[in-house]
Amino acid sequence: MWYGAQRVMAGEIPIRDFMAYDPGRYYWSAALMWLCDDNGIMVLRGTVAIFQVTGLFIGLALFARSSQKPNTLLWLLAAITFTVWMFPRHKLFDISLSIALVGTLSFLVQQPTSRRYFLTGLFVGIVAIFGRNHGMYGVAGSLGVMIYLGLRRENSPAPLKAFAIWGAGVVIGYIPILLMIAVVPGFALAFWESIRFLFEIKTTNLTLPLPWPWRVPFGQLPTVEIVRGMLIGLFFIAIVVFGLLGIAWAIRKRLQNKPVSAALVASVFLALPYAHYAYSRADVAHLAQGIFPFLIGSLVLLASQPAKIKWPFAALLCGASLLVMLPLHPGWQCYSSQQCVETDVAGSKLKIDLDTANDLAMLHKLAEQFAPGGRSFIATPFWPGAYAVLERKSPMWDIYAWPPRNEAFQHTEIERIKAANPGFVMILDFPLDGRDDLRFSNTHPHIERYIRDHFEHLNGYTQNPAYQLYKSK
Repeated sequence: MWYGAQRVMAGEIPIRDFMAYDPGRYYWSAALMWLCDDNGIMVLRGTVAIFQVTGLFIGLALFARSSQKPNTLLWLLAAITFTVWMFPRHKLFDISLSIALVGTLSFLVQQPTSRRYFLTGLFVGIVAIFGRNHGMYGVAGSLGVMIYLGLRRENSPAPLKAFAIWGAGVVIGYIPILLMIAVVPGFALAFWESIRFLFEIKTTNLTLPLPWPWRVPFGQLPTVEIVRGMLIGLFFIAIVVFGLLGIAWAIRKRLQNKPVSAALVASVFLALPYAHYAYSRADVAHLAQGIFPFLIGSLVLLASQPAKIKWPFAALLCGASLLVMLPLHPGWQCYSSQQCVETDVAGSKLKIDLDTANDLAMLHKLAEQFAPGGRSFIATPFWPGAYAVLERKSPMWDIYAWPPRNEAFQHTEIERIKAANPGFVMILDFPLDGRDDLRFSNTHPHIERYIRDHFEHLNGYTQNPAYQLYKSK
């Protein structure tokens, strides 16, 4: 994220010039960093925090509008629940977009006029600029809501007309990307290649086994970790059950002509699309990015319940959220372990873990010795932030090189390396997810062989055996 924002400030194009998500998040961050005349990590965090606050405000507004009697303590429980799930920090765009989509579909359900159909489509198109997956989830949720509204059409436009108006909004909202495809040299080819590659690897993410609650290794962990593991599994189950039962319940109420909270309808129709996000890589970080329709819907539902139901279950949801998520937040990790050290990161003082601090010290030492004066270097496959720290351009397009690449792609990368003439190379030859086939030497064997043949091996710079260090001959 940091590297991408810096490169956009330098005039590069995401996806075309470096491996990236969809361009919106980089242009948003680069624009605000440009206004601040600062490309450092703290300003970047500020640009992301603005998005986070916007998402948090929308989520709390949806909850507040569903509350029969405003209660500060209940809002505080909701705020803590939402905030603790906003993880990891570099994915707050994704989390805020999911919340904003719930708000948008709620806006449509409240009053399904032609104008609101158009504005809903417009926002779905804009969301896709920040992440095409969110655009697809927005499309799926919108279609579900349109079917729901079509079951009893009152003062809304006819279904086909509504769909056409909504579709026109989607196209207009997505115009910035369509213009980039049309007029930015090389972007169209890179954009379509990024889509084709997903079909080549047959996945949108690197999958992990689902952490079902019955898979927790009972008897091998402390009690707190057993409870936490079970809660993680239950949350994975809950987001799917909530979507399935919620859709059936909302449709039944619609057919009976009984009112349902607009925010709850929007949440249930987005729950299953976002469950796909969580299940695509079934770890807690991806659960956090797919759980917000469930959280919003659950809290909206609780807000209308009697006090004897509302308070215990709101407190239970908040407590379970804290137990699952708090151990992952960097601030809590530093506080609980007391092992973080203050380190200079490109002019900003950050408290980071000792291993990362040692890696940064190694990076600066290598750069000073073998890549002075802004010379290029390679840090692969898991450390694109190294380039951002030193404000250098990556010689490789593939700045996070975990997916296996074919021979033709690797030879193109080798040509880029030759042209950049890097001063040193850092390869973290680590088995991602414990899979030996995902070592860099196995996913990019031709590049790894080229580096071994054309660079000189270095010793003595780190005690981490996973690092392979080379200098230019």
